[in-house]
Amino acid sequence: MTEEIIIAGFGGQGVLSMGKILAYSGIMQDQEVSWMPSYGPEMRGGTANVTVIVSDERISSPILNQFDTAIILNQQSMDKFEETVKPGGVLLYDPNGITRHPSRTDIRIFQIEGAKKAADLGNTKIFNMIVLGAYLQIKPIVKLENVVLGLKKSLPTRYHNLIPMNENAIQEGMKNVTAYQPA
Repeated sequence: MTEEIIIAGFGGQGVLSMGKILAYSGIMQDQEVSWMPSYGPEMRGGTANVTVIVSDERISSPILNQFDTAIILNQQSMDKFEETVKPGGVLLYDPNGITRHPSRTDIRIFQIEGAKKAADLGNTKIFNMIVLGAYLQIKPIVKLENVVLGLKKSLPTRYHNLIPMNENAIQEGMKNVTAYQPA
């Protein structure tokens, strides 16, 4: 099994940390991983994306042009990465701020209202974990207990008290992802 993923959105949405947690989760399962971030000089509001590869085999290159899955969190990323999903692949997106929804019919498309759900739960910082949960519901490439271990590995010790909240956010994402049918 090899899963090649692009996660893309604005800086400040937790794009890079979502990829990092996914990569650490793969390591906790004794899988080969690659985590390659790409971001502009802005701290927040600029575009950011990360390529994550999780595999049972050695990874020859972290540089990809096509992906098994695209996780899209803003319109600019939708415009840039929708066409990079391999036929038969998955596109998962948060419709918040999306003005042109995906239109491909050769891929599976899912929505997670992560921004809305995070606001409803009273903490916008769990947005990325809600989205990660939605992805893991669609493609359970890592076990939830390994995601918790990945959180422990990627978060500084002083934030470990937030792990149960993040785990709950992942479970909310798993429960709230829906299939999307292009018009």
